[in-house]
Amino acid sequence: MMYLSLCFISFFVLLFFSLLSFMFSLFCIMNDLIYFIEWEVVSLNSSSIVMTLLLDWMSLLFMSFVMLISSLVILYSEDYMLGDVTLSRFIFLVLMFVLSMIFLIISPNLISILLGWDGLGLVSYCLVIYYQNVKSYNAGMLTALSNRVGDVALLMAIAWMLNFGSWNYIFYLDCMMNDYELCLISSLVVLAGMTKSAQIPFSAWLPAAMAAPTPVSALVHSSTLVTAGVYLLIRFSKAFPEWLLNFLLLISVLTMFMSGLGANFEYDLKKIIALSTLSQLGLMMSILSMGFADLAFFHLLTHALFKALLFMCAGMVIHNVKNFQDIRFMGNLSITMPLTSACFMVSNFALCGMPFLAGFYSKNMILEVVSLSNLNMFMYFMYFFSTGLTVCYSFRLFYYVLWGEFNLIPMFKLNEESWMMIYGMLGLMIFAILGGSLLNWMIFLTPIFICLPFIMKMMPILVSLMGLWLGSILFKYSLNYYFNLFKYYGMIIFSGSMWFMPLIFTKGVSLMPLNVGLNSFKYMDLGWSEYFGAQNLYYILMKIGGFNQWFQTNDLKSYLIIFLIVLFFIMFMI
Repeated sequence: MMYLSLCFISFFVLLFFSLLSFMFSLFCIMNDLIYFIEWEVVSLNSSSIVMTLLLDWMSLLFMSFVMLISSLVILYSEDYMLGDVTLSRFIFLVLMFVLSMIFLIISPNLISILLGWDGLGLVSYCLVIYYQNVKSYNAGMLTALSNRVGDVALLMAIAWMLNFGSWNYIFYLDCMMNDYELCLISSLVVLAGMTKSAQIPFSAWLPAAMAAPTPVSALVHSSTLVTAGVYLLIRFSKAFPEWLLNFLLLISVLTMFMSGLGANFEYDLKKIIALSTLSQLGLMMSILSMGFADLAFFHLLTHALFKALLFMCAGMVIHNVKNFQDIRFMGNLSITMPLTSACFMVSNFALCGMPFLAGFYSKNMILEVVSLSNLNMFMYFMYFFSTGLTVCYSFRLFYYVLWGEFNLIPMFKLNEESWMMIYGMLGLMIFAILGGSLLNWMIFLTPIFICLPFIMKMMPILVSLMGLWLGSILFKYSLNYYFNLFKYYGMIIFSGSMWFMPLIFTKGVSLMPLNVGLNSFKYMDLGWSEYFGAQNLYYILMKIGGFNQWFQTNDLKSYLIIFLIVLFFIMFMI
């Protein structure tokens, strides 16, 4: 009963504060208000420690979305984690996770941002290793160590900002962009954002973090951990010089392409959705690096709605098929799990940019802005090709999970009796349908009309249809079997393993230091230093001790001999 009350109390409290924050955000948008609150914690002589909070429409709206999604995720967890004996610990960890994210959102100060940033890193490690096994420990360590790179970058940015006299970065954004020496701070912030949002070459930790429970994945991949880097870069977007934006554009477009390609060769249900998150993060970063921060924020919010729903549906499927995650073991679930399949279809269609769902408004606008911008042909091709890949792997997921033939599932009894999970999913499905148009009216107060030639205007829809066709043709079982033959095996391994990044950034980083440590231990600690050091000293002391013992056990003879020798020396000296 305690667990039930804890889940429900958390749900209602988070939902209440979410609605409050949303109303306050509307008030700030309509009146064009920004509240900057300072609380002087300690004042000693001329020094003072001040806690600052930034409450504007962006921070309040994002905070509202974080609390809304986390409330529904906690409601969903009440049934999903039912057999867990430490459910209260799990709920407290999720609440700490949400509080760290809120702390990061409302902080205009690099010190308090670092506290929220590190809180996210620490609690995410605890959640990734929640199922205590070797795979979870390895995934948690990879997640924590990858994110430490960004933490160190933020610490260095804090140290460099000592030159300014304050850590409130919002006062110095224009100054940072104009001063070439202070571009270092912008570069460090971009590095921190790239690690937290898993851009190349830090992408390996994001699929590995799927070792966490599915409700945590729904929270992490929608509105918390991975979006923290994008949010920080949105806040700093005015301070980036042009060369840094061009670098970030290249990296994010490559991330979008790499993850979309990898998802087409992946068979783990949760990893496919994780790679789709990585693709959407690349899309947000790329449009941000082109100078459209509001558009990146718009896609961040719409993506949060349908991605949380997608993970919840995946969790329901995994829960019902007795913890299988391989999509080849599933099939025809639309008959046995109709409600879950409906939510799954809505969220996946929103991910593909189906007209008038949440993802359509942001993705379509991003692609039209790309068509309108002064980009080279390579970038333009990568944008639209990555969009086609999104539709391709989404249709592949439909085919394997919802439409395909029964594989191993008929031996299980499938049901949808977990009503708490269904309530959480249905709540998010409403927002995944209506959220895009609602946010479009809120964020862009004047209607945006982009005038393009007919073929460029239709390009997003054409690319989506081509991706749909490719997905339906390429991933039939017979063709899939043919492509897995040794003729194309190298290409499939390269594409499906995220360009070998998990291998390079685990064994590639640790193998040489571990070998050096092993050889030094074998040849130094157990070799020469052992022979000439501790063991040799022990051997000499044993010899001396043995001689001393022999000497003391032959008392009379020994003392008589010593006496005669001493007497001889005395007489010789005289």
